Amino acid sequence: MPERIVVKIGSSSLTSDEGGLNRERIAYFASELAALHAQGTSVILVTSGAVAAGFRQIGYPAKPKVIHEKQAAAAVGQALLMQAYQEAMSKYGIIAAQILLTRADFSNRKRISNALMTIEELLRLRTIPIINENDTVSTDELKFGDNDYLSSLVAAMTKAGQLVMITDMDGLYTEDPRKNPEAVKIERVDQISEEIMKLAGDSGSSVGTGGMRSKIEAARIAMRGGVHAFIGKVQHPGDLALAVAGNGRGTYFDTLLDSLPMKKQWLGFHSMPKGKIIVDYGAEHALLSGGKSLLPAGIRNIEGEFHPGDVVEVVSENGETIGRGVVSYAAWQVQAAAGLSTEEVRRRLDVARIEVIHRDEWISLR
Repeated sequence: MPERIVVKIGSSSLTSDEGGLNRERIAYFASELAALHAQGTSVILVTSGAVAAGFRQIGYPAKPKVIHEKQAAAAVGQALLMQAYQEAMSKYGIIAAQILLTRADFSNRKRISNALMTIEELLRLRTIPIINENDTVSTDELKFGDNDYLSSLVAAMTKAGQLVMITDMDGLYTEDPRKNPEAVKIERVDQISEEIMKLAGDSGSSVGTGGMRSKIEAARIAMRGGVHAFIGKVQHPGDLALAVAGNGRGTYFDTLLDSLPMKKQWLGFHSMPKGKIIVDYGAEHALLSGGKSLLPAGIRNIEGEFHPGDVVEVVSENGETIGRGVVSYAAWQVQAAAGLSTEEVRRRLDVARIEVIHRDEWISLR
């Protein structure tokens, strides 16, 4: 059993379709988490449910769509959600600790480093950190979109052994089993291909925001960070322990990659790219397979306005993002140097280094 796990529970698992907390479900999940905790496992919970818990209490007839109404509902619902968790976990002698994060926290290396130190201290003290997006201050432009993505970032950041994403489906199927009884469940995945992504559907819940596709995308991030993932049902006593032990009702996503250093995690998953650099096949191959830096000769075009030290996405000629890196050129310099040999760049431009992106400042997202 992994020494550290991250468990993600969505709104639909914690609330009714009409909104409001389902106390019985929260009590159930608290007992499942407590059982792992009692075995010495460090448990981090990423939870949704603040907006769904609060919108009825504040007087809205349905889950709000407008941002300031969502924020108001979350302000009420987050307090209710944490109170419910604290009461449920206190029965097992466990202290629940609240941590609210935003996308901006992850994009700032100092702030996310401070958050990580806090989580580590809470785990050392044998509490269960409960993490949610800070919906009262997040805007639509900077929101994670759902907590599946947030949970994968937390799992990679804390170097968890496993990420467990709980859903109402018992794993990934070749087709929607609710529509086709002949659909076959996929038990294990070791590489998330485009075919795997096409199998995922959208959200089917009126109170949740994440569907199977967002969970698979989260699993991809977790795997890139060296974290194994599980997507499936946790419904009966002992189900969570079975999921962690490898016998759960769901799909397992396995990885052979090691955990990433914090710098690489920030670069790949948390940074905010300022632009794009489009490269040819030779440069793409050199970056992905050759362990090389990006040189001007392999660049075809750029998008956006950026400066030395900014993060940019590197994109193949067919439009696929292959990675991110810290650029050492300004946008106009990259445009001027694109396609030129090293000698020609040295003659024409005054640049500090010939590499547009050095391999030490690069991460592949393939």
